[in-house]
Amino acid sequence: MKKLVIAAAMVAAASTAYAGSMAEPIIEAPVIVEETTSSSSGLLIPLLLLVAIGAAIALG
Repeated sequence: MKKLVIAAAMVAAASTAYAGSMAEPIIEAPVIVEETTSSSSGLLIPLLLLVAIGAAIALG
C-alpha cells in the first residue's frame, strides 16, 4: 500500500512538470524612442554669429 501511495505521488509530481502550453510565448516589441533635432536649432547659432559679425562690421 505504501508503494502505491508513493507511486501515485511521483506520478502527480511528474505530471505537473508538463503543465502549460506548447504555443510560442508572445513577446511584445520594444518601444524605440528616437530623439530628433529640429532643423531651425541647427541653424540658429551660425545665424546669430553672422548677425553679430555684421553688427560689429557696421559699428566698427
